[in-house]
Amino acid sequence: MNFLYVIIGLIVLIIFWAIAVFNSLIRLKNRTDEAESDIDVQLKRRHDLIPNLVETVKGYAKHEREAFESVTQARARAMGAQGMKEKAQAENALTNTLKTLFAVAEAYPDLKANANFLELQRELSDTENKVQASRRFYNGNVRDLNIRIETFPSRVIAGMLGFKKREFFEVEVPAEREVPEVKF
Repeated sequence: MNFLYVIIGLIVLIIFWAIAVFNSLIRLKNRTDEAESDIDVQLKRRHDLIPNLVETVKGYAKHEREAFESVTQARARAMGAQGMKEKAQAENALTNTLKTLFAVAEAYPDLKANANFLELQRELSDTENKVQASRRFYNGNVRDLNIRIETFPSRVIAGMLGFKKREFFEVEVPAEREVPEVKF
């Protein structure tokens, strides 16, 4: 009789453990989805600012058509990107074309002093900071979810219920990875 109570007690404990693991996986999945949504909101804001920036620069640098077209094309690719890996690659390309646009702006002192251009530049910089913060939040949640999915014993429940690992949102910044060269 005592043996039966022990068996029933173990079954109840296993059921409660499985429920706790399931609930923690759902909580991590929802936080990761929320973080991905935060990234999308900031990227949309960035994408919305770019046409205004291009138009402002166009007013001063009419003959820089190639730079404008490459920014527009990169923006279109970034807006159509699906999945974190593709979004990260498209955003990297967009960032590189924006650098070209800002390099063009450097050649026009009147443009650099234009209040519209300065405000757009400030807004874009603020948005970049928000994208970076959203990316860190997302990647932290992805890390936590992936650890939970990959570690035993929660791996058993995650596998049975079809939870999948998520990709990190990685933005390549080659300049940050290079060792600066110092010359005297």
